[in-house]
Amino acid sequence: MSVPVYHPYTTKFDIEIDANHLDQVLGPLTTTNAKAVADAWDVVQTGLLAWRTELHLMAADADVRIKSQLSKDQLTGTVVTLLFDQSGSMRGQKMLFSAATADIIQEFLITLGISCEVLGFTTSRWKGGRSRKRWKWRFRPRNPGRLNDLLHIIYRSATDNRASTGGWVYRQMLRHDLTKENIDGEAIQWAASRLIDHPANRKILIVLSDGAPVDDSTILENGPTYLADHLYDVVRHIISDSKISIASLGIGFRPHDFYPQSSYVESPKDMGNALVVLLESILTRS
Repeated sequence: MSVPVYHPYTTKFDIEIDANHLDQVLGPLTTTNAKAVADAWDVVQTGLLAWRTELHLMAADADVRIKSQLSKDQLTGTVVTLLFDQSGSMRGQKMLFSAATADIIQEFLITLGISCEVLGFTTSRWKGGRSRKRWKWRFRPRNPGRLNDLLHIIYRSATDNRASTGGWVYRQMLRHDLTKENIDGEAIQWAASRLIDHPANRKILIVLSDGAPVDDSTILENGPTYLADHLYDVVRHIISDSKISIASLGIGFRPHDFYPQSSYVESPKDMGNALVVLLESILTRS
């Protein structure tokens, strides 16, 4: 039996949006849910104070080492994209530490003089959303391809030249209604296309995820390895093209099968330190 070529059934319902405008997609938070987000953000800002202090100190030490090996021109000629998996399995502690890590690592990179982009990916609906409904209306053709509605989120653009955007935007990561499915291959293609358009000479993409791509609607109609095969093909293409250095940080998941360079943490609280180590390794590698 031939393997279906990866494609979306439709892109009509896919959304790329600034994080500050998520209400337009997800709807406004109820009073109860808004309080839950506020409480979670308070934990990020004050409840993790010891964790944040330790990460700041580690980043400061890495800053000194990196600046001793790279010139100012090399640093300002570099752009780094952090691409966060925002699937349902990331809900809770993983997303809490993702928000805190994004906040601090953004500042770390900006202090180095490196342009920084922070993106997130999930789907706007469960169970295929409007894409699956359209497929059903059209009598369920075989091998339909990707059957869900992508939601790609921009938390910080690499073209943002401000010294810091502040951490407030990462509060949106803590919404209970955000995390759904993860379609990694197309998310990486999206992030890579944004990097290619950036004028920096050196481009680095780091994917932070806790598992292989999963979207039940797509897998049910195309086969169990459909999304994973596409992720593998996308990463292989980026490697062969050699314009972007790609790596991954796995959270409770070892991503070695997909990426040429990767790191792994068992606990979400270790994300920040592991990301600093990974970034230093990539940046100082000749």
